Amino acid sequence: MDNILLETETLMQTAIESMEKRFTNIRAGRANPAILDGVLVSYYGVPTPLKQLANISIPEARQLSIKPFDKSALGAIEKGIYEANIGLTPNNNGEVIILNIPALTEETRKEYVKQAKAVAEDAKINLRNVRQDANNDIKKLELPEDDVKYCQDEVQELINKYNKIVDEKLSEKEKELLSV
Repeated sequence: MDNILLETETLMQTAIESMEKRFTNIRAGRANPAILDGVLVSYYGVPTPLKQLANISIPEARQLSIKPFDKSALGAIEKGIYEANIGLTPNNNGEVIILNIPALTEETRKEYVKQAKAVAEDAKINLRNVRQDANNDIKKLELPEDDVKYCQDEVQELINKYNKIVDEKLSEKEKELLSV
């Protein structure tokens, strides 16, 4: 019984972490190296994460600088950024690649808030699925009815706690996206 509750809480924490990771990919008009997390570069024919090929820094609030460890990879990195379709155009000066992050318009901000809300809703769906699985596991234990009710109440308390966390994180992200 305790194992089910521990496993349920672990799965709910995982859902929150997944949501936070997806939130980092929603731009807020500021430079964030996490934007490049999904970028793969064909380096000597092998798809390689950009982070393994270059130093990524933030010289200005709305600019990312990508300095490859191997200058011969500049072209491949540039191509990888284009193919990743992250909505940014790389500028290659022969030494580094500069990505300028455009200022967000009001319309774009609202669109990003919609994306954030969709991510939060996905997290809540994951939490509900975890709760459903936990309740099914509890029913399979063939415990007395009072114990089953107690365990299901504990699971409900967990989901209430994690739904509140989702709402708080969404509120933070909205504030970040809407602040100019």
